Amino acid sequence: MTFDQINNATQFILPEIALIATVCVMFLAGPFLVSESGVAQSGLRHRWGFLSLLALAAAGVFWWKTPLAADVTGPFRLDSLTWYVRGLSILLGSIIVLTMWNQVEDSRSAECHACLLTILAGTNLTAASNDLVSLFLALELVSIPTYILLYLPRRDDASREATIKYFLLSAFSSAMVLYGLALLYGATGTTNLATIAAYLRSGWGPLVALGSGLLIAGLAFRITAVPFHFYAPDVFQGSPAFMAGMLSFIPKVVGFVALIRFTTLGSSSVGFLESGLLAGLLKPLLTALAALTMIVGNLMAFRQKNIHRLMAYSSVAHAGYMLVGLSVGAFGSLNGTSALLFYLATYGIMTLGVFAILAAISPPGRSLQNIEDLAGLSRHHSASAFMMAILLFSLTGLPPTAGFLGKLNLFLAAWSDASPAGQYLAIILAVNAAISAYYYLRLIGAMYLNPGVGPSASHPAPAPVAAAIICCVLTIVLFAAPKHVWNAAEGKRPAAAPITAQPAPIDETAISSTR
Repeated sequence: MTFDQINNATQFILPEIALIATVCVMFLAGPFLVSESGVAQSGLRHRWGFLSLLALAAAGVFWWKTPLAADVTGPFRLDSLTWYVRGLSILLGSIIVLTMWNQVEDSRSAECHACLLTILAGTNLTAASNDLVSLFLALELVSIPTYILLYLPRRDDASREATIKYFLLSAFSSAMVLYGLALLYGATGTTNLATIAAYLRSGWGPLVALGSGLLIAGLAFRITAVPFHFYAPDVFQGSPAFMAGMLSFIPKVVGFVALIRFTTLGSSSVGFLESGLLAGLLKPLLTALAALTMIVGNLMAFRQKNIHRLMAYSSVAHAGYMLVGLSVGAFGSLNGTSALLFYLATYGIMTLGVFAILAAISPPGRSLQNIEDLAGLSRHHSASAFMMAILLFSLTGLPPTAGFLGKLNLFLAAWSDASPAGQYLAIILAVNAAISAYYYLRLIGAMYLNPGVGPSASHPAPAPVAAAIICCVLTIVLFAAPKHVWNAAEGKRPAAAPITAQPAPIDETAISSTR
């Protein structure tokens, strides 16, 4: 590889370089600003938070100017999916930074913000992966900082228990993903997704089927699909509000993007399986996962009295909605995958907004946990209650909110699917969306109808309030003007610079020799 090629490739990952460079500064400088006894300067967390926002702003500028690369033979690729996920992670990563502004200790703030930026960089690299090795490394770049970020607050036994559970089960899921990738490599003799797709044009054997099943099972853990969801309620309950919000969104982005990359296998069209031969294996599996996840998530949410546990099961149900888009969109229908990507954006805005409000109104040192804690919120914090109601209506799927459009797009994509399974999924989605109104309205009823003193925080924290306001505004704006986000989800984006890296031809002779 020449210097020009290295320099050209570096330009394509400038957003991630900006984030990782800031992470290095935080990890290197952070310990020098904390005394040996663990005491830090007052307000240090605000300075690190401001630096995180600057890093995300710089990454956003690089993202907007990054040209489209068509190098489908290297470990990374740049296409419409990469561009979309980068923009989504930068925007909603900024909201997470605002949400955690007052929820981390000064002495641990550098590590917390550094871990978050690393997670966002890993999310971007997952979307850019064009190789099994780079895909696994990007997934681990998300997982390992998540363990640390869960452990750092360690306020009580519940948070420590949440960290241990997430670590053990996440390690198990990573092992499943790694074993599945190893089987795919053993069956095809290559780690490049485009070359694997070329190999599969002529058929696939038991190793491919087993490897695909293990890979989907491992990724199902990250998106909290049933039956791999059982860790979520306990982990959410033991986590502070900002962490629960991040866990409800970032792993879903990573998991679904990895699934899209796997089902496209190097195709130039998002949501189209190039070989087409795995449709008979994967589509029934994804359809069953979608139906089961929607039903179990909503039914289990009925019983919950803890807000974090309720939102955990809500997260499970929303994973089922997104699986509908994947199951009908990964096999020839671009609309299904576009609906999934649009819903990822709307869901992230909605759920992060809810947790931002919980972080804003929570007393110092703890998070609001029980639904009864919201009693009387409309009288003491009327603006917070109003924003919470808007976001909960959006999660339910009611107009005029983005959640309505997100669910409608998924419903129409499933209903227009050529197979009867797609129409069955559309009906199940509509029924579950109606059922979910019950437990979301319970929260609204607690705020507006139940007597109570409300949360004890007299003045909501300004940074999480700003995050909540942004989420509420985006929820309404995306309903009124969804065109730009929908076009980006469909792969339409502003004109990029000329392509400088052309794809090398795939050597079919070399592929056949590995069989």
